[in-house]
Amino acid sequence: MIEIKSISKTFHQKKQSFKALDKVSLTIDKGDIVGIIGFSGAGKSTLIRTVNLLERPDEGQIIINGKDFTRLSSKQLAEERKKIGMIFQHFNLLSSRTVFDNVALPLELDGTSKEEINRKVNELLKIVGLEDKANDYPKSLSGGQKQRVAIARALANDPHLLLCDEATSALDPATTQSILQLLRDINQRLGITILLITHEMEVIKAVCNHVAVIDKGKLVTKGTLSEIISDKENPIIRQFINSDIMTLPQELISRLQKEPKHGLFPLVEIELSENISVEQILSALYSQYKIPYKLLKADVEYFGNSNFGKILLQLHGEVEENQQVISYFNQNKIQNTVKGYA
Repeated sequence: MIEIKSISKTFHQKKQSFKALDKVSLTIDKGDIVGIIGFSGAGKSTLIRTVNLLERPDEGQIIINGKDFTRLSSKQLAEERKKIGMIFQHFNLLSSRTVFDNVALPLELDGTSKEEINRKVNELLKIVGLEDKANDYPKSLSGGQKQRVAIARALANDPHLLLCDEATSALDPATTQSILQLLRDINQRLGITILLITHEMEVIKAVCNHVAVIDKGKLVTKGTLSEIISDKENPIIRQFINSDIMTLPQELISRLQKEPKHGLFPLVEIELSENISVEQILSALYSQYKIPYKLLKADVEYFGNSNFGKILLQLHGEVEENQQVISYFNQNKIQNTVKGYA
């Protein structure tokens, strides 16, 4: 378990001071994948660098597996850091060393035997899918391959914790997804706890179980992915998730009426949540009320077994039937808005 307790950090430049972290507290369970998201300058990088004390906090505690890192001697801290791998945005590979030798570097520095280095490096290259690149140099690799080498190197000393500092920011979307899948596989196969920072919500959605949102050095909120996605009242979260009002199809806008009239049918926007699924809505219309409808638009994302987003329906029943359906939505606390009649 990792406990970040009331961490604060202020940087001083000439006559100015900047508080990068302000009493941030966060608990991370063993084997979890936790994402810290925030805009540029929010304090993400400073926070992740305090975990292994690359940045020493002004106050607070970093407790990992029962040890307070802020109280360790330099020698003790160096020993504990061996069990914390770190992956950076720009890979930090040595251009003069082969893929094999880059991965082997931490083991060499630790005095590991050549036989063990050979066994371990080949095993790690197989895990990251680069066993055929062992003798290549970084200049011949793609960005995704370079990051895979960096991941293998970070795993060399059998860490219990992996820190990822914007590890996919320099990669294209397809490569990003492959790296995130690799991190999830490593988490599940090796049981390594992963803490990553990012400014991209798509990264959080793809790999994280829990999320912490940081802004201006303060921890804004934390929770499961579904809890964070559901918290649309928080202005910071609202900027990260697509919670804009769903735009109506262009062909309907010109003939949309505010009041019901004969021959017009209501357009109802329904907000989905962890407990309200598309299937539940459509099943009620088809099985329970048996009224015709059109599904005009859907913006739905699935996280595990839960869905979030919005759908736009046009109810084509009689006036009373349509009203019964809307009453059903209200009674079951299904957030809905009648956008007009067409």
